[in-house]
Amino acid sequence: MARAIAQSVESSTLADILERVLDKGVVLVGDIKIKLVDIELLTIQIRLLVASVDKARELGIDWWRRNPDFHGNGTPGLRDEAVEALRKRVEELERRGG
Repeated sequence: MARAIAQSVESSTLADILERVLDKGVVLVGDIKIKLVDIELLTIQIRLLVASVDKARELGIDWWRRNPDFHGNGTPGLRDEAVEALRKRVEELERRGG
């Protein structure tokens, strides 16, 4: 029985394992706590989901669809608007000063 399991694991390629992980999804969870003399100074909770886009959508996770910085349709994000406003301001200041 142990030999059959070992052969099954050995025959799996990295691509097979990656395909299974993306298809099913994997959640990694960790907590980091920093204490000094029984006083908790810092707590960090880490949650990581590794899954395909389809699996994430199936789970209701689709934050990239609502974030304008991730849209490839040419809609400028807030960062782009701020950069454009700064460019206009610099041009205005250069006209006044020079």
